[in-house]
Amino acid sequence: MASSSSFLRSILFSSPTNFPSRSDSLSSFFPKNLTCSPPSTPSPLLSVSSIGSRSIRRVGDSRRKLSEARSMATTASQTGKEENKKRVEIFDTEENLAIDLAKYTADLSDKFCKERGAFTVVVSGGSLIKSLRKLVEVDSIDWSRWHFFWVDERVVPKHHEDSNYKLAYDNFLSKVPIPPGNVYAINDSLSAEAAADDYETCLKHLVKTNVLRVSNSTGFPKFDLMLLGMGPDGHVASLFPGHGLCSESKKWVTSITDSPKPPSERITFTFPVINSSAHVALVVCGSGKAEPVQMALNKTGSVPAGSVSAEEELVWFLDKPASSKL
Repeated sequence: MASSSSFLRSILFSSPTNFPSRSDSLSSFFPKNLTCSPPSTPSPLLSVSSIGSRSIRRVGDSRRKLSEARSMATTASQTGKEENKKRVEIFDTEENLAIDLAKYTADLSDKFCKERGAFTVVVSGGSLIKSLRKLVEVDSIDWSRWHFFWVDERVVPKHHEDSNYKLAYDNFLSKVPIPPGNVYAINDSLSAEAAADDYETCLKHLVKTNVLRVSNSTGFPKFDLMLLGMGPDGHVASLFPGHGLCSESKKWVTSITDSPKPPSERITFTFPVINSSAHVALVVCGSGKAEPVQMALNKTGSVPAGSVSAEEELVWFLDKPASSKL
């Protein structure tokens, strides 16, 4: 295991421009039945309001303890079980959003590490990774207990500019000491379909070894925290508006070969997996995403982001431009 561990480190935590050839499968780095690779100036608190049945809090200063932030949130009268688990946070700047997101994530990390000895975290690509930058400054996080996954990935080499792995490595993974064996990248030497099957096999192995929980209500894997971004068209993961994969109800991980956004070949978690997560944070910034934010939160359109939920809590982290149509 020592040799495979050191080689895994060379793949996952060396500079992405120096990856070894991927002609072989990463399955050799795992047990045989596992086939996948592994402060700003404060401004006044704005206001609390509600749209429909959601709690919406407009936040100016994020430099407080997360427990204080939660106590300040106002819960409006809500009609459905799912809506009771939804909260919307609006920040005056993206900087304040990033600070609060770091505190939110660190708080959950502490909670789950104490409760179960592990913290399973899923990220998307895109602008979300930039918003995680404040997390690397938190000293209290036990990174050794983190298990790190991607909600979707482009089927390209890890050193490719389109790789979600490369984006996360350059801006986050290279700055924190998560054990290499706890970082679950796709096997990019496979086809999209095979890579999706491989990743699902990985998740099932982690369920068997009690690293990953299973939802008692759905039977799908239950990640502790899923950190998602949203595209200008309202897509999340690689689940795009009008695409048939939005209706996939059986698979944990599936492939897409006709993505409307290049590159065309990807793997993605399905909605049943996303929505079985204990906590989901949907992080959206910029005026260019204000319309799909409005559509998703008011259920006035068929944008995929409107289908996101969580078993315990879904929190929307929005900057003021992204919330401008609410």
